[in-house]
Amino acid sequence: MQFEDVRLVQLTDTTWEIPETGGMRVPGLVFASGEMMEDIRRDQALRQVMNVAHLPGILSHSIGMPDIHWGYGFPIGGVAAMDPEDGVVSPGGVGYDINCGVRLLRSNIGMAALRARLPVLVAALHREVPAGVGSTGFVRLSPKEMDKVLTEGSRWALPRGYATEEDVAATESGGRLPGADPDSVSDTAKRRGADQLGTLGAGNHFLEIDEVEEILYPEAADAYGLFRGQAVFFLHSGSRGLGYQVCDDHLEAMPSYMLRNGIRVPDRQLACAHVASPEGRGYLSALACAANYAFANRQLLAHQVRETVQRCLRMGPGDAGIRVVYDVGHNNAKFETHEVAGRRREVLVHRKGATRAFPPGHPELQAAYREVGQPVFIPGDMGRGSYVLAGLPGAMRTAFGSTCHGAGRRMSRTAAKQSVRGKSVFEAMEQRGVLVACASRRTLAEEIPEAYKDVDSVVDVVDRAGIARKVARLRPVGVVKG
Repeated sequence: MQFEDVRLVQLTDTTWEIPETGGMRVPGLVFASGEMMEDIRRDQALRQVMNVAHLPGILSHSIGMPDIHWGYGFPIGGVAAMDPEDGVVSPGGVGYDINCGVRLLRSNIGMAALRARLPVLVAALHREVPAGVGSTGFVRLSPKEMDKVLTEGSRWALPRGYATEEDVAATESGGRLPGADPDSVSDTAKRRGADQLGTLGAGNHFLEIDEVEEILYPEAADAYGLFRGQAVFFLHSGSRGLGYQVCDDHLEAMPSYMLRNGIRVPDRQLACAHVASPEGRGYLSALACAANYAFANRQLLAHQVRETVQRCLRMGPGDAGIRVVYDVGHNNAKFETHEVAGRRREVLVHRKGATRAFPPGHPELQAAYREVGQPVFIPGDMGRGSYVLAGLPGAMRTAFGSTCHGAGRRMSRTAAKQSVRGKSVFEAMEQRGVLVACASRRTLAEEIPEAYKDVDSVVDVVDRAGIARKVARLRPVGVVKG
């Protein structure tokens, strides 16, 4: 079957089902508008949704979000929940950059007052926040300190003056996944992460200065500390080389496990092991370590941003008012409680290029957000804008408390570079009113706005499907990239 020929049944104006065929254990469920589905059908992602539905122990649906596009094993924008007893865990359902995620920092600073100092601030952030391939941070971790980071996550930064209790409380899962055992992480992975804590990385990772352009849900915006015309700071980074190595190391053991246990899947990139097996437990323990490293990494990045902004603008902490709105990952596998077939039970939720979107009243949310729902961030591209949303009950009913993590690519990195050959991306961005500083012109060419889907269309689907409600639209004014 060619991926263009995947059978789709439209359920609503925003949801589509792929009926069970062949070895699929559950149907597929894709969130998209009719116009978006025309593009999605030309990509291999729908075939990947079907492939994921073959995994042992998968529950309810194999899910694709509106930003869905082809990835390793799972599609990027893929969600799948597994039975912890009979189901499997698949590194392809998490990705190489474990717990890659985004963190939003609000401030008391108005963009009108900042604008004259913007070039100086962008240059300072580019200088002070390490970015790019091979970048190193200001912290060097001894083996003993590395193990502490892998088990403590964001809380590692507290006694060292790089975090506040408020920062940690505003981080998904309190900035720490349980079950982390540093012995499950190879020495090679630890060496790769020893000098990368507090670094942005390359590719689609970024640090943005954004202006809150529009408030769409005032009650939630108030709870999150957002107001129109405000300067906010957006961070996107993950577990760097350590997380990549963890994925690589544990993928090696899974094909032989599958052979011994008679597990057959339609794509070798869906290598997996039963959750309860030694191989499965070992991977989940290492994943928790890498996730904790990523939480600590974003915490140090936030500290660097806060210190640099205050120093550059000559403002004290009280005047600047820079604090974490929320930090949420989008490449994880986590044990959570969800309702399946009318019964509440623990499941293992894979989110690959998909992010958590818990609704009002959820017990994991801090008190300040419990009435309006979890902050959700959907970055678009560096030229057009991004959104802050609030989780809704529909996310729990239809997608295991999940939504998309961005606009999603519509153009490969190679195609993006070819499309701007002979042109100045810097000049094009300046014409859009965005100042850019980057470590690599090649990376910048790969990340042009045209390489991404229209974030307004993607977020409209999320909103109409009842997954998350629009709170605010952000407009980029300054971008730092690797």
